[in-house]
Amino acid sequence: MLRKKSYISNHWLVVSWLAGLLFCWPAVAETPAPAQTTFEQWKSHLYAYARENGVKEETLKAVLPGLTINPKVIRLIHHQPEFTKSVWEYLDKAVSKKRVQKGRRLLARHGELLKRVEKIYGVQPEYLVAIWGLESSYGQNFGDYRVVRSLASLAYGSDRKDFFRDELVAALRIIQNEHFTQDELRGSWAGAMGHTQFMPSTYEKYAVSFDTDKRKDLWNSLDDVFASTANYLKEAGWQPQQRWGMEVTLPDDFDWELADPTTWLSISEWAKEGLIRVDGRPLNSLDKKEARVFLPAGHKGPVFLTFRNFQVIKQYNNADTYALAVGYLGDRIRGGREIVADWPRKDVPLSYIEKRDLQFLLTVLGYDTNGIDGKIGPNTREALRAWQKDMGIPPDGYVNESILNLLR
Repeated sequence: MLRKKSYISNHWLVVSWLAGLLFCWPAVAETPAPAQTTFEQWKSHLYAYARENGVKEETLKAVLPGLTINPKVIRLIHHQPEFTKSVWEYLDKAVSKKRVQKGRRLLARHGELLKRVEKIYGVQPEYLVAIWGLESSYGQNFGDYRVVRSLASLAYGSDRKDFFRDELVAALRIIQNEHFTQDELRGSWAGAMGHTQFMPSTYEKYAVSFDTDKRKDLWNSLDDVFASTANYLKEAGWQPQQRWGMEVTLPDDFDWELADPTTWLSISEWAKEGLIRVDGRPLNSLDKKEARVFLPAGHKGPVFLTFRNFQVIKQYNNADTYALAVGYLGDRIRGGREIVADWPRKDVPLSYIEKRDLQFLLTVLGYDTNGIDGKIGPNTREALRAWQKDMGIPPDGYVNESILNLLR
């Protein structure tokens, strides 16, 4: 239980926090909103910015005059539906039987090309096919939005204006330097392009031509798609011939302090801590490769040791569930086993409002989540682990309805 001293301190924290909120309220309410620039005015500013960043006048004159806002993209910015999925629900769809079977067929069909790519970039074919499957369902759906129009709409109307403005300028340079038309540059509503969904700035940095035409074509050339994706992973630090991770079993007396995601130990050190492979075989006691314990569904769900390549996959998409899906799908495509341990499928995931409640409760109890935004990131999980440790609960940082009820 929490000490009395801690309770008194936290009581005054609540009072001070509420008083500060009430004191600041009038000033916030009376601050006038900045005047909104029209889209045509915004385009004139963009013209100058793009010229300063390598876009030629002839390109701008060909693109900007007819450029209009896409109302559908604006609606998607401001009215995205609340989306809550557990990790097992996500994996059920991302690594479905149908997707695994199709991935195996495509791995065999493009095996020679993928081996050539691996020889140069060091990325195993199954993981390239897995990214392809997750990003565009193996090329079946990489979006039909005009990238320039979508990015212009986002740069004008989103809360990440500078980011999307720079992506728009990169897209204009692609049209200019790679000789694509606006119509050819198509992708998702957020501006991601081609079979493996590169943003324009990523395309500029990492796309390569791997076929004979010297054009970096992520829409029509699988040679370029696989080589560009592998080049991205290589430059992000991919370790050749190394997997993303593996499923393991923890000993009954496991030291839960070691489940902190910042704790990296060698495989031999994890073996000394009593971890074994999920099939009962011992870990390699001589393996110096570093790994960390990953608990995507807390201490009651499957447990993994993840290697550095797991972190590299997260640079492609900074989400643990995405990196797990890529690694797991790649392993299944290659012929690997399904995840052995059961998922806690009766657990109820939290809604956006409930996540905010959890962050608020942790904060007023003295465990700072570094903001109350309804997004469960590393700061919230670190605060939760600290609270769980003080309460004598395995500090796994796992968020669910039961944990919220305990906090309440």
